[in-house]
Amino acid sequence: MAEPFRHDARGRNRRTAIVLALVWLGLAVLWLGFQAAWWIVAGLGLTTLPALWDMVSDRRSGLRLEDGRLHWFSGRRAWELPFDRIDHLRLDTRLDFSVRASAVTPDRRRIRLPQEALPHHKVLEAAALAHGLRVERHHFTLL
Repeated sequence: MAEPFRHDARGRNRRTAIVLALVWLGLAVLWLGFQAAWWIVAGLGLTTLPALWDMVSDRRSGLRLEDGRLHWFSGRRAWELPFDRIDHLRLDTRLDFSVRASAVTPDRRRIRLPQEALPHHKVLEAAALAHGLRVERHHFTLL
């Protein structure tokens, strides 16, 4: 039996704070240094609101592979699947090079795992294989 795998993430982290600070600094340079129109700077600034909300709310998310079960949570949402209800894990590399993960049931239904709950795809793949789950990789799919 493989060791239990645990991955935990938080909305408030150093990377998000640094990216937000750099984007806001860039917007300030646009506005003050290049005299960009306020509505352009404001429109670009609106794109930072989801990251700001993650920082403020500090939502926790994570994934567990243990005791013959795949369990994930994100905020108030949580889900659990026993390994015998999982045919395989499907890892799809998207055109933006992000990797989406789905648990595929024996009846071919895909259950999408929330992106914020996932570890790096190589770590997830290694942990799933260690727990006896089959993993399929699909590169650059649109759906």
